[in-house]
Amino acid sequence: MSDSNSGTLYVVATPIGNLEDLSPRAARVLGDVALVAAEDTRHTARLLRHLGLTVPMLSLHEHNEAARIDQLDERLAGGDSIALVSDAGTPLISDPGFVLVRELRARGRHIVPVPGPCALVAALSGAGLPTDRFLFHGFLPARTTARSRRLEALARREETLVFYESPHRIRETLADIGGVLGARRLVLARELTKAFETFLDGSAEALLARMEADPDQARGEFVIMVAGAEPQQVPEPDDVEAEALLGALLAEGIGVRQAAAVAARLLGGAKKVWYSRAQAVKETR
Repeated sequence: MSDSNSGTLYVVATPIGNLEDLSPRAARVLGDVALVAAEDTRHTARLLRHLGLTVPMLSLHEHNEAARIDQLDERLAGGDSIALVSDAGTPLISDPGFVLVRELRARGRHIVPVPGPCALVAALSGAGLPTDRFLFHGFLPARTTARSRRLEALARREETLVFYESPHRIRETLADIGGVLGARRLVLARELTKAFETFLDGSAEALLARMEADPDQARGEFVIMVAGAEPQQVPEPDDVEAEALLGALLAEGIGVRQAAAVAARLLGGAKKVWYSRAQAVKETR
């Protein structure tokens, strides 16, 4: 239970480019809190100046997050409310903050998200790739060997794959995606909500050719979205083969549930389907 006299930690989403995307609620919260915990205070100072606000700030980034927990908890315990912001977008989404939020929640502090801009969601909404299921992986490893290994581990995933990438590694990352995942469809979102926002669509090879022809397309911050793998087709086992296997298993005294599990492992398919078939075979014996 949280202390009713303690303050609130607001997790505030801020613009990823266009300042008009800041919600009225977020602006109000930033003006009401006693302290803003910011990934980069210089960056956040520009936003606060734009809003005409003068609010004390404290840096909170990946290198000092754990060390700030007690200090911020003490402020909350004393009744001060705090806004947690990252440089852009929604805190904790490939940004610092989860260590702080996890620990303060464990201590019973009141945590309130103030939703808003998020590069991941903005990119997916404009990409035209399936979004009923997607796998967000943040930034891939910086080194080619580790990056290729990670892509190989994801190669059979059927969800849309989403990554963040910097301009320093975008070409190398696209080359590795092409080398591991082949000619799958990619959508590359660049400089979202900013003046030069661009969506590029095509294979990794085609996108690299676009960047070679127009080097400006390799500038800015990127969201890479990759079509998921095609669903694996599991061949239906021959009815005679299936019944022979199930009959042999049941004849050895194996139960229906276990027989279904063995058949699914050997021949593929859903266990519940095999259970029905095994039950039918048992009833005809």
